[in-house]
Amino acid sequence: MDVTMPQLGETVVEATLTRWLKNVGDAVAVGDPLFEVSTDKAEMEIPAISAGTLDSIAVRENETVRVGTLVAVIGDGNTTAGGAAPASAPDRVAASNADAGHHDEPGHSGGSAESVGSAGELSPIVRRLLKENGLAAADVVGTGPRGRVTRDDVLLVIARRTSADGPDDTNARDHIGPASPDATDSKRPADSAPSAPDVVDTPASLRARETIVPFNLVRRRTAEHMVRSKAISPHALMVVEVDFSNVDRVRNARAASWKQAEGSSLTYLPFIARAVVDAIAKYPHVNARVGQGQLHVFGTVNLGIAVDLGADGLVVPVVHGADGKRLPVIAREIAALASAARGRRATPDDFADGTFTITNPGPYGTLMTFAIINQPQVAILATDGVRPRPVAVPTGDGEYAVAVRPVGNLALTFDHRAFDGGYAARFLNEIKTAVETRDWKAEL
Repeated sequence: MDVTMPQLGETVVEATLTRWLKNVGDAVAVGDPLFEVSTDKAEMEIPAISAGTLDSIAVRENETVRVGTLVAVIGDGNTTAGGAAPASAPDRVAASNADAGHHDEPGHSGGSAESVGSAGELSPIVRRLLKENGLAAADVVGTGPRGRVTRDDVLLVIARRTSADGPDDTNARDHIGPASPDATDSKRPADSAPSAPDVVDTPASLRARETIVPFNLVRRRTAEHMVRSKAISPHALMVVEVDFSNVDRVRNARAASWKQAEGSSLTYLPFIARAVVDAIAKYPHVNARVGQGQLHVFGTVNLGIAVDLGADGLVVPVVHGADGKRLPVIAREIAALASAARGRRATPDDFADGTFTITNPGPYGTLMTFAIINQPQVAILATDGVRPRPVAVPTGDGEYAVAVRPVGNLALTFDHRAFDGGYAARFLNEIKTAVETRDWKAEL
């Protein structure tokens, strides 16, 4: 059976095959991860849709091909009914690429130095990085197959320019993308080696007892993304304490009926998300990205919700157009996106174009979380654990009484280039006021 590059999203026309997870000759079962792909929106594993043996591989790692292009052949190893062997993968992929209007066949070695890294040779991620950072392919030394310019190559140039010019004088902060897992130091030119090692080796006495746990795709991407975010954005943290009694009255009254109707629990998260969306309408600068000496404020709220995949890492699917949705719709979409992400059913479109992110470690009882900004956004809100606490409440006669209330912290990490502490404090207070005083019963 022919394996082709799948349609990965409505707007995806091509993708880069970043890593093969099976070798030629390996047995393949339906659902086995077959290869990893990267688009300008997301990275993911592609499972096999048929069982058999991986007879041949037609697209090499770090090759960019159009949707529908032949990438491999899964068969049973037998010849055809007429006794002739199946057409070789390179021959078949050449025909497939020609049909798709793409002429970058594996094994092709022709072309001048000027043509390497041309528009037809670049992956969508590389093209976007070059455009957003005012670079041309000729400005970057390519270390990929046949001198192809890879994402790592472009990010290296951006990092050098950031270091030379300072963080306030470059567009490098406009986009942070994860680097290719296959672009290692050994593939970089000698003058591009990092000034310091990424890891520190352990003493020999400890190495004997080490267990090696390789990073998977999501873990690698998360690690790279977080390091770059800390390097680019001056992170600041602000926290408010919130009384969730008002929310609890509605949640407790509707918990059983909501669970029966929706199949998921009615948690604190959608209430907070709805309050965040309304607060952004009053404080729009938290829903933005930093450009070169300017702030680009987004015209809609695409609300990213961080989803924990356990040991596999963290992903951030997006509730698109959240500013036009009420609480029940937001709650349903959050539950559906989380389920799709954990079940590996989410598509690149589900992760695209986020403008503000909420991370929700609260169910694990956290007290205060200093989250890292999801670039190129300028803020992220962490919702920490809600637990009974003694608080002072007004009695109406100018006095206070101690009462036990469900209280939790909301922690805002923000890029101090985008706005200052006063703006962040007013934004947080707007969320707090909504959570504590809104008529949530009417929302549901």
